[in-house]
Amino acid sequence: MSSEDMDNIEEAAEPEEEAMSFTEHLEDLRKRLFRIVIGAFVGFLACYGFKEYLFGLLMKPLLEVLPPESTMIFTSLPEAFFTYLKVSFVAGIFLASPYIFYQIWKFVGPGLYDTEKKFIIPIALFSALFFVSGALFGYFIVFPLGFNFFMGYATEMIQPMPSLREYLSFSIKLLFAFGLAFELPLFIFFLARLGIVTSKGLRKHRKYAILLAFVASALLTPPDIISQVLMSGPLVVLYELGILVAYIWGKEKKARAEKDNDDEQQ
Repeated sequence: MSSEDMDNIEEAAEPEEEAMSFTEHLEDLRKRLFRIVIGAFVGFLACYGFKEYLFGLLMKPLLEVLPPESTMIFTSLPEAFFTYLKVSFVAGIFLASPYIFYQIWKFVGPGLYDTEKKFIIPIALFSALFFVSGALFGYFIVFPLGFNFFMGYATEMIQPMPSLREYLSFSIKLLFAFGLAFELPLFIFFLARLGIVTSKGLRKHRKYAILLAFVASALLTPPDIISQVLMSGPLVVLYELGILVAYIWGKEKKARAEKDNDDEQQ
């Protein structure tokens, strides 16, 4: 049996699904975005009751390295109030991340095969797990090392008194940067299923990926070699994991299986 015949049998075995029009895609996007906003808002409400505790957790890495004479400050009257709102909102996003990623993958779902759609819930859970793991890596590993580096410039004449607004902006950017960076294997999985990338191509461009990992880490982390390595190192490891994912689940796997079947028949 030829590979073309096998493809026809496989297509016949899967129920046909009408292609969505452009307007239907836009309507589905609107629906998914609305649900994401609702999910994030519910997460915000759940976290707002613990705003002081969450604020203390976010401040802890910095407060542990601040000199005894230093303290946090805010320079506008509503700044402290909005800080609590932002901390609760960010925590709410992480709390609702399984639901948020589920909605994202459901939007992508029409472009997947029927055999792949049943994995949407596991993929959404893994997406949330990788996202939260990346943020935790940044919080527990990168934050202490980076803040120690910055506090090393404090002297008797230069006392650090960080602004709440600046610290919150800086820490949120890092948390989301590490969270999104840890999504790399799943991003490669999606591209491999679409046939856009292959494990062979990823291996071929490995040196460029390593260079980009160090460039990205230099832009997103504090300007010390330790923090940069702590971000670029996991990125390289995640890229290698993505190569393995592309090899196992990419479209080239199907091509290899068809070639092996043809060789056996010959």
